[in-house]
Amino acid sequence: MQYNVEEFKKLAISMGFSNAGQLNMDALVFMPEVRQMCNSDSCTSYNKNWMCPPAIGTLEQSAVKVREYSFGMIVQTTAFMQDEFDYETIRDTQKKHKNNFFELVTLLRNKYSSVLPMGAGTCTICNKCTYPDKPCRFPDKAIGSMESYGLWVSKVCEMSSIPYYYGKNTLTFTSCFLLK
Repeated sequence: MQYNVEEFKKLAISMGFSNAGQLNMDALVFMPEVRQMCNSDSCTSYNKNWMCPPAIGTLEQSAVKVREYSFGMIVQTTAFMQDEFDYETIRDTQKKHKNNFFELVTLLRNKYSSVLPMGAGTCTICNKCTYPDKPCRFPDKAIGSMESYGLWVSKVCEMSSIPYYYGKNTLTFTSCFLLK
């Protein structure tokens, strides 16, 4: 199936994203170094969320899952901060990006039979994840991050000819979706 990149870009921008572009499928390289960062638990979600390692699966399982898809798009939300400690802008931009991404994924899932979304940051659909005691409450809505799949986001952007860094005092959240 052929996908219209320009239509996806226009849709993403109309939904509030700052930038969008076609993902180079060859850029989806699953790296142990990224998983090692997850293992350090700096985001406090490692081994606490169904959509984070180790529950999301191995790098090999990620690679097998992604091989089923032939097309992808990257979407970004960029904000300008007063300074590097502008936590209000960081929080608001993250919320805006996640909400817009969830809305986009819902729209895509209504139109396409198979969508693999990879968000920015841990899945936050539930206030507290049921992992590991009970199954995920919303397995059809839960979204793993690009990092949880083992992707180095800046390298994926670079290999897709999409900027990752937009200058001093900027913050960019990056997500992607794949279609079969």
